[in-house]
Amino acid sequence: MLTILLELGGSKNRPFYHFTVTDNRNPRDGSHKEQVGFFNPVARGQEVRLSVNQERVAYWLSVGAQPSERVAQLLKDASKAAA
Repeated sequence: MLTILLELGGSKNRPFYHFTVTDNRNPRDGSHKEQVGFFNPVARGQEVRLSVNQERVAYWLSVGAQPSERVAQLLKDASKAAA
């Protein structure tokens, strides 16, 4: 089964997450099929905090991918911001 989850990146005390589509049997930071956005929880000033490719997310959801709880919440926030 496909899952949309957050893949951890960044450096010490500066977390940065990529929205990735992967098989649920893969580890969090293992191989993935596609990156469809990012989340920067420590963004300041003019930095972009959340960016999501809505078209690709809609495609992956249509073929059966399931978002993790946190990703579902962030996708909801991104759709509100886009509207």
